[in-house]
Amino acid sequence: MPDQPQPTLPDIERTAASLRGLARETPVCEWQDPFLSRRTSASLVLKLELFQHTGSFKPRGALTVMRSLPPDALRRGVTAVSAGNHAAAVSFAAARLGSTAKVVMPKTANPARVALCRAWGGDVVLVSDVREAFAAAERIQADEGRTFVHPFEGPLTALGTATLGLELVRQAGPLDAVVVPVGGGGLAAGVAAAVKLAAPGTTVYGVEPVGANSMTRSFMAGSPQQAGPITTIADSLAPPYSLPYSYGLCRQYLDDLVVVDDDMLCEALYQLFRGAKLAVEPAGAATTAAVLGPLRDRLDGKRVGVIVCGANIDAENYARYLTRGAALAASLP
Repeated sequence: MPDQPQPTLPDIERTAASLRGLARETPVCEWQDPFLSRRTSASLVLKLELFQHTGSFKPRGALTVMRSLPPDALRRGVTAVSAGNHAAAVSFAAARLGSTAKVVMPKTANPARVALCRAWGGDVVLVSDVREAFAAAERIQADEGRTFVHPFEGPLTALGTATLGLELVRQAGPLDAVVVPVGGGGLAAGVAAAVKLAAPGTTVYGVEPVGANSMTRSFMAGSPQQAGPITTIADSLAPPYSLPYSYGLCRQYLDDLVVVDDDMLCEALYQLFRGAKLAVEPAGAATTAAVLGPLRDRLDGKRVGVIVCGANIDAENYARYLTRGAALAASLP
C-alpha cells in the first residue's frame, strides 16, 4: 500500500458532511420482483446512484478533490481525461464551485456524454484516443495552469466515493454483502473501505467486465497492471490500467473480485428495466449481472446491497442492449 493516508470512518463522515448541498444523498430501494426471484433467493437492496448529479457516482470524488484546491487554483480551473462520466462530473463540480473545466475526451466517446459535459459548462477537447488524451491534458496543465483531476486515483477520490458506501450502510440497515462495480478502482476502493469500517461483518464483492479486467490482472499479479485489449460494452468500467492507491485499497478491503461478460451485462440491463423500471448504462448493470451470474450461489438467501452506479447512455445504444438482453432473458429456463 502506498505511503498515503487511508480512509478512516471520521474522515468519511467529515467528507460526507462537506458534500451536503453539493452531492445528492441518493436513495435505496428493496427490489421485489417475482420474475427475479426465479433466478436468485437473495434479497436485493439497490443503491440508486444513477440519480446522482450528472447521472453517475463521479461527482462525489470530483467535488472532494476540487474542494481541497486553494482559491487561486480554482480560479485557474481544472482539467480531466475521461470517456464521459468523469468529464461530466468535473464539469459539474467546476460549475458548482465557481471554477472552469477543460476536459479531454476521445472522439469515440458517446455523443450523449459529450453533450452532457458541455451542458454543465465544460470546454470539451476531442482527441483520437485515450493515450493522446492524457498527453493533451498534460499540455493544458502546463499552458494554462489548470489542476488535473484524476478519474479514479488518490486519497481524496476514495474519500468521496466512500461517502456512497457509508450512505448505503446507514440507509439499508444490516447487509450480508455489498456488490460494487470496478473500473479503475476508485469507486470500489472507497465503498469497500467505508463498508468494512462501518459494518465489518459485511462481505464486499467487486465486479468488472471480462473485457476490461485490469483489476483482476492486478490481483493475480500482486501489483497494478495494464489492461489488455478493451472488448466490453461497459466503457465506464474500462480504464487503461490500475494504479497503486486504488489497487491497494481494493486489495485490502474487497473479499473477492468476479467478472461478467457482455451478454450478462445486457441481460442484467434488461432485468433492471423490466423489474425495477431503471434505464441504466452497461456499467450500471454490472452488479446485477454479478448477482445473477458468478455470485448467485454465494448470495442465495442473503441480504445484498447492489450499487447501480450510472445511467449515461444514448437512446440508440440503450435500445440495442435492451433488445439483446430481452432475447437472452427469454432463452433462459
